[in-house]
Amino acid sequence: MDLFGPARAILLGLLAILSQPASAAHALMRGGGDAGLCEEAARRAARATGVPEEVLQAITLAETGRRSAEGALRPWPWAVNLAGESHWFSTRAEAEGFVKQVLLAGRRNLDVGCFQINHRWHADGFASVHEMFDPQANALYAAHYMLRLRERSADWSMAAGAYHSATPEHADRYRARFDTLLAGVPRGPAVQPAALHVNRYPLLTSGALRGRGSLVPLDAAPLGALFGN
Repeated sequence: MDLFGPARAILLGLLAILSQPASAAHALMRGGGDAGLCEEAARRAARATGVPEEVLQAITLAETGRRSAEGALRPWPWAVNLAGESHWFSTRAEAEGFVKQVLLAGRRNLDVGCFQINHRWHADGFASVHEMFDPQANALYAAHYMLRLRERSADWSMAAGAYHSATPEHADRYRARFDTLLAGVPRGPAVQPAALHVNRYPLLTSGALRGRGSLVPLDAAPLGALFGN
């Protein structure tokens, strides 16, 4: 039985809604190139889930931000982190080809896309590596994951730290960077989640909250130890 069939169906429904043409989005894509894909994906995921847009923008910057030719820090969708080493590729095809070679070599501990979703723990939430690299799918998955982390955290900053790692030292270091980036992201109007949601977390395996950065299951940990190894 395909346990993830319903999740994918909901994901495809959300993507269909979020992919409707928008002149502002098209202007962003023209002006920002592929960097704009992550930014627009964060914007649409915020609209779909209710996660503050600035939170998602700061996360994608923290995960894949690099300096553009103009000197601005922008996220990049065709990024891969393998064993702590970051790789930025010029095209989606190059990034996907790299990941497929890594997987053929038997290695699954790698993070991909705008929000650096870990393949080892979260690949089952996607139909393929190709879909995992899709900026909209990647952003929606990250947004739903952040919602779950926020329920177990004091604030969005704490949730961001847990998004990165279950080890307090690593989480705190990430939070410091996240907070700095968040302070520089323009605040948009508050948004309400899309009405079509039946399951608030359709892209996550039922009952399992896994550490993205720490690569360990968190569902077996006591509530008080959720963010510690």
